[in-house]
Amino acid sequence: MIEIVSSERCTSCNICVHACPTNVFEIVDGGPPRIARQQDCQTCFMCELYCPVDALYVAPIADSPLTVDEHAEATQALMGSYRSAIGWGAKRRPTAAIDASYELLERAH
Repeated sequence: MIEIVSSERCTSCNICVHACPTNVFEIVDGGPPRIARQQDCQTCFMCELYCPVDALYVAPIADSPLTVDEHAEATQALMGSYRSAIGWGAKRRPTAAIDASYELLERAH
């Protein structure tokens, strides 16, 4: 479930607003988007994935809102971690480059 839109990191590009399939965010004039319908979040990570500055934190296992301290070191490390894990973004190696599952198809023949 989406927990944080960091006002310190966010550039107000609103990419997350448009990437969200369940319309969780609202655009705020002159500021970062607001989490308006948190309960509608399906934890798809699309907002976190498309955020170019890692300004979002989506809790991977949460059925209800959590109390998360944006400034805690652990939270800072988690912001944008899904995007990093799959290799999206500058100076990151896409995980597709290390995927060897195609070998299963070759071995089946």
